[in-house]
Amino acid sequence: MDLENLFTPPFSGELLAKRKKIRRLLLEGGTDFMDKRIAVLGGSTTHDVTGVLELFLLRHGIRCAFYESEYAQYWQDAMFPNPELEAFHPDIIYIHTSNRNVSRWPELADSPEAVEDLLEEEYGKFAAMWDRLAQTYACPIIQNNFEYPYWRLMGNRDASDVHGRVNFVTRLNLRFAEYAQSHKNFYLNDINYLSAAFGLEQWSAPFYWHMYKYALSLPSVPCLAQSVANIIKSLYGKNKKAFALDLDNTLWGGVVGDDGPENLQVGQETSMGQAYSEFQAYLKAHKQLGVILNVVSKNEAENAMAGLRRPDMTLTPDDFIMVKANWEPKSQNLMDIAHTLSLLPESFVFVDDNPAEREIVRQQTPRAAVPEIGEKPEQYIQAIDKMGYFEVTDLSSDDAARTEMYRQNAARSRAETSFADYGEYLRSLEMRAEIRAFEPLYFSRIAQLTNKSNQFNLTTRRFTQAEIEAMAADGKYITLYGKLADKFGDNGVVSVVAGEKTEGRLDIILWLMSCRVLKRDMEFAMMDVLAEQCREQGIDEIRGYYYPTAKNGMVRDFYEKQGFAKISEDETGNTVWRLDISGGYEQKNHVISVNHQ
Repeated sequence: MDLENLFTPPFSGELLAKRKKIRRLLLEGGTDFMDKRIAVLGGSTTHDVTGVLELFLLRHGIRCAFYESEYAQYWQDAMFPNPELEAFHPDIIYIHTSNRNVSRWPELADSPEAVEDLLEEEYGKFAAMWDRLAQTYACPIIQNNFEYPYWRLMGNRDASDVHGRVNFVTRLNLRFAEYAQSHKNFYLNDINYLSAAFGLEQWSAPFYWHMYKYALSLPSVPCLAQSVANIIKSLYGKNKKAFALDLDNTLWGGVVGDDGPENLQVGQETSMGQAYSEFQAYLKAHKQLGVILNVVSKNEAENAMAGLRRPDMTLTPDDFIMVKANWEPKSQNLMDIAHTLSLLPESFVFVDDNPAEREIVRQQTPRAAVPEIGEKPEQYIQAIDKMGYFEVTDLSSDDAARTEMYRQNAARSRAETSFADYGEYLRSLEMRAEIRAFEPLYFSRIAQLTNKSNQFNLTTRRFTQAEIEAMAADGKYITLYGKLADKFGDNGVVSVVAGEKTEGRLDIILWLMSCRVLKRDMEFAMMDVLAEQCREQGIDEIRGYYYPTAKNGMVRDFYEKQGFAKISEDETGNTVWRLDISGGYEQKNHVISVNHQ
């Protein structure tokens, strides 16, 4: 069974018809699953929605337990005491409603004021539910907005007249969007867009409602499930981070080594050139999200650069962090870029027009994304965009600056090669750290790091922003974030440590660091400040915990390097470590200047 094709739009009926078999294959083939609990509160039948959602989440490495409300009981489950849901302790709540759940539509006889009141009443019902859920469960909430009605009483006037259902849905969706803009941990699943892209008549086929009380047709369920899964995987740090891009017949038409840079198809002179330019503009826009661009091309380096320097190129050499133009296997070049930038190969989306190259990269780097972009450049954008590789659930200033941060990292890597002594190299960076207790300015970034950091992450616990805020306000915790800058630039918040105080002991529940500052001794600077905090608060013992995953093997011996003694290890490799600081503590950081208060 070709799982790659099954999870690539347009989706076949196999995801529904062979759901149990696909689920078994995903569970057997996966390792290092993240376990989560998802409550699905439905305004219609949700059985197949939940079943297919599970497949997409397994595909992203997220194994879920589900709570499903009874048919159309979403409001009751949310607004009234619900011991079963409370005992379930959801990590995420997904509210699957549709325009079938609009309580009352405007009538042509209604005054504009009455329609406005009706709009407020309808919106108020949902807003009250979201507020109640946030207060009760303190977890992310995902809410469908509304698809347009599949019929229009007034035809085109339905969109402009206040009595029109199209107008009413448009205004409701805007109110939902305004709520999302002003409330953290609330996310809209845009079925208004999904239904339009799928085809509204096919999406809303009334047969499925009248026969099964499905608010959407069964063929459209995978499209919905993929969209919800994209939000969830983004929340838990499963997004891709970088492109690895071919050049010939991918970013431009033609082969630069054969045709010469002057004869490439790009720019506004031909329809084909326009298609390649539009694709370049699409890729360049991703830099605003912090997605980094790299080139992996079988070419002579000087030919590749000549092509990129054409004056009508939308993408220029400055837009790329690394350009690998040589005759080495592209899979190897991708791995080299990943190593240099301290990223996992699975963080990359490899884009190449050549199906043979795509297959080689799939085989050699099986967790990297390799979209089937086809052979027509005008279809490249859709082939990538519909996969949701870079779904945005939070956009921080660090994201916008990420391209420059990785450019600085590449410069650090080049500088490292000029030093024979690694300590001398670290001192040459002139590093400066700011290490402080969690504070509101960085709550969002701290939560983001807990959900995105996989390699340097000792406990792999994930926290929502609400949980980070609660921890910061609770005196039983010691919390620290670390920012690191050097002569090449500012890396922002890169490390997070949190521990719970218990009778003279601190139990570390969270210790992680961004991959972009690995091997810079930031972990020693954090340890020094943590030990200082403990001694100031009368804590003589620090306990550390390491829970192994498929990705965090690099920190298996972390506590030993910090001077801890191992006190236990179970059959799965979980270890517990102890550091006695009652007799004093020796500083371990000697290369970073630390500002702490």
